[in-house]
Formats: sequence, structure tokens, C-alpha cells
Amino acid sequence: MKLTNLTRLILGCLLCAAAVSAGEWPQYRGPQQDGISSEKLPTKAWPATGLPQIWKTPTATGFSSFAVGGANVFTIVAREVEGVKREACVALDATTGTERWAALLSPAKYDGGGDSGGGGDGPRSTPTFHDGLVYVYDSHLLLQCLDAKDGRVVWSKDILTEHAGRNIRWQSAASPVVDGKRVFIPGGGPGESLLAFDTKSGAVVWKAQDDSMTHATPVIATLGGVRQLVCFMQKGLLSVDLATGKALWNYPFKYVTSTAASPVVCGDFVYCSAGYGVGAGLVKVTRKGEEFTATEVWRKTDKLVNHWSTPVFKEGYLYGIFGFKEYNKAALKCFELQTGKEMWSQEGFGPGNVILVDHHLVALGDRGQLVLVKAEPTAYTEVSRMQAVGGKCWSTPAYTGGRLYVRSTTEGVCLDAAGKQARN
Repeated sequence: MKLTNLTRLILGCLLCAAAVSAGEWPQYRGPQQDGISSEKLPTKAWPATGLPQIWKTPTATGFSSFAVGGANVFTIVAREVEGVKREACVALDATTGTERWAALLSPAKYDGGGDSGGGGDGPRSTPTFHDGLVYVYDSHLLLQCLDAKDGRVVWSKDILTEHAGRNIRWQSAASPVVDGKRVFIPGGGPGESLLAFDTKSGAVVWKAQDDSMTHATPVIATLGGVRQLVCFMQKGLLSVDLATGKALWNYPFKYVTSTAASPVVCGDFVYCSAGYGVGAGLVKVTRKGEEFTATEVWRKTDKLVNHWSTPVFKEGYLYGIFGFKEYNKAALKCFELQTGKEMWSQEGFGPGNVILVDHHLVALGDRGQLVLVKAEPTAYTEVSRMQAVGGKCWSTPAYTGGRLYVRSTTEGVCLDAAGKQARN
């Protein structure tokens, strides 16, 4: 790989990060689905007692992350309603944490995969906020569009019954992906394994492809000058045209049991990884005329293993939590993208998740520990640490407006990272 290619990769990703607008974290892994915030992090040296708490609220079971849009914070919980345990999309007041509304979804029934790490099971998907509406895709492939003001159902699609849906062991974890007037999801049957719906009416825009879904959420990215939907399916990476669902390129990648980390797009390169002995791969995507080609750069099965902990990319390096089923132990690591070389490693995080804010990693360990680390390849440099929540954390933090939103299987908190006084 030539240096000019790496330079172009870095510049492209920096421009993309600069384009991220402040003020919202409207979906899983942020405004651009890359786990990166363009905002500043005013308070980098946290008090010994941790960041001031603005609010705390119960979040009963599950691994859904927070999405922030308008004046609300959205997530999915499980709760008992008239003797039946149901998933529910809840809207919390972003300032106080008070519940504004709850919209019931499918019954909360699971295969028990979330119990393997201890601490409960529950919903896996994260709501998506867009243009005054909330899109939620529950564990049993029910897609709903809700009014963000009151939770009223605008339209609903049962993918299992209406589109020959094929759920996955431990149930779906994929979050809905919105682009303009379309919302995209995986999970349909042959010929419609990927689906696009009109955001306002719920009408089918297109249905395409045959491969079965994984637990990974697709991402929208620009490759070869073309915006496209990059999906991690059971046969590997598959990218399709946003307008038609037509396949643009693919990368065969072995699937075993579960693939939950989203693809990471780094300029012209795409990184993917899975647990259960699969490992990781990097491809370079090129375009000649209307044809796309994905060329493997490297493939590894040793230390590069992401279960559901999707890394972030910064200036030629991947930062994230790597390890498989190493609860309370999986390490926060830095790898060089072009070679897959490990630069540093720090154990003790467990399979949580990271985001990138103002040249710093905000890492959430699976026991609720929140750690601020410099995003530098030279060494692991810890800046601050606090215990943010109790319970089990397989969710991803959200950061917007100087506030960090973190949740676990028992509680969610809003923390003041801007150096202001706690409000509640």
C-alpha cells in the first residue's frame, strides 16, 4: 500500500468527521455512524469523584444504546405490561431524564445469549431519530415509525410476516438506518433480505438480495464517489446502491454463530471483524467506471477480534475493545490500519464500546467503568476514569452538547462533560 493512498485515506476521513453536525446523536454510533463526535470535550481531567451527574433513571434490561434527538433521549427497554414482558421504546427528557412516553413493541423473549456474560438479557437494537420521527426495529423484526412527540405509531411493518423475515439466533440487534426519505433494514427473506421503506408512509421503496442478516447494523458511506449501504451479512460484506438495492461489491467473509460489529469505513478501505474464531479483514474498494472492486489488503485470525465492540478510526489507526468472551478482561487496543499491527493494549475493559471525542477515546467497559484515553498510537495514556453506572454494559456511549449519555442493563445516566453544574 503506497503512502499516497494512506494520506488520501486520512484526509478523506478528517473531512468526513468535520462535516458531522453538533447538537444531536440521532442513531447508533452517532451522526455519521462511525462513533465519532465533531464536538469539543471541554473537561478532559475529570474530578476524582467523576463527572457531575445531571440525571439517572432506571433502564430495565437490554443492550440498546441511547440516541439523542430534539429534546429527547431514546432507547429500548423491557418491562412487564399486564403480566407479559414486552420491549418498549422509551423517550426520556434530555434535561431531566423523566420518561415522556413509552411505545410497546414485541414480547421480550430471547434465546439467552445476553445472559452468558452475567447480568441479564434484553433488547439489542438502538432507535433512530430523524425529522421528528423515531424508527425502531425490535428483536423480533418489528419495524415501527413513531412520532417523537408522543410515541404514536405512524406506521408499522412486521418483517417476519410481511417479508418472509428470517430472524437470527439470539434475535436481531440491527438498528434502522435512515438516509433522507428512506429507512433501511436487513432481515427479510430471499429476494428481500435488504429492505428500504419510505420514511413518511412506510411504503416499500425497494427490496433486494438473498443473503441472511447478522447482528451487525449496516452503515452508509461514500466509496468511489458513490454513497452506498455497506452491510455485514452472513456471506460477508455486501454493499448496495441506496436508490435501488443493486449490489455494488462484496467481500466473502466467514460467518460463524454471530457477527455483531458494524463495518468500519476508513476512506477507501473497509474493516470488518467477528468473534468465534473468525478474526478480521481489511479491503480496499476501488471504482472503474460503474464497476466496483473490493481487494483484500490483509486477513487475520489472532488478536484482531471484535465481538460486538465496533472500533473507531483516527488518522490511520483503529481504536477499540478487542477480545471474544473475555468478560471483565477484554482489552482496549490500538492497531495500525494498513498492516493490522498492534500498537498497544490495555486489559480490564470487557466487551464494552468506545467513541471518539476531541482526540480522546471515551471507553465504556462492560461493568460500567467510563475511561477517558488519549487517541494516540504511541502508548496507552489514561486521562480520567469513573464508575458511571451499575449493571452490565454492552451498549455504546452517546455524546452531544457537552453531555455523555451512558446506559446499562439496570440504569442510564446523563453526565456533564462540559464543566457546568449538574442540573438534577
